[in-house]
Amino acid sequence: MFEQLVEEAVASLPQEFKARLQNIAILVERKASTEILRSLGLAHPNQLLGLFHGVPYRHQGPSSGNQPPVVISVYQEPIENISRSEEEIRDKVRDVVIHEIAHYFGFDDNYLKQIEDKD
Repeated sequence: MFEQLVEEAVASLPQEFKARLQNIAILVERKASTEILRSLGLAHPNQLLGLFHGVPYRHQGPSSGNQPPVVISVYQEPIENISRSEEEIRDKVRDVVIHEIAHYFGFDDNYLKQIEDKD
């Protein structure tokens, strides 16, 4: 069920963005590891809902062909823990997927926060 929500979120992206998603894997994981949380200065797994690992699209070039795929992790337990309903889970999954894909396109957290605060 949760994986299907992630698939729906990706499918809902505009075609112009989906067409540029290359060499990317989107994984559902239970929660972030202690090592990842520690490296980001976070104390609790519920503080991290998703994570982008890799080289952003705009920094990839002809020599990028031999790089490992970009990985986006979507953390199921934290999303479920902070949501009060199935609808909130669906909305939060979509938000997280869009946020992490925005990192793929080179947007940083500060810029994304400014956009999110306008909503």
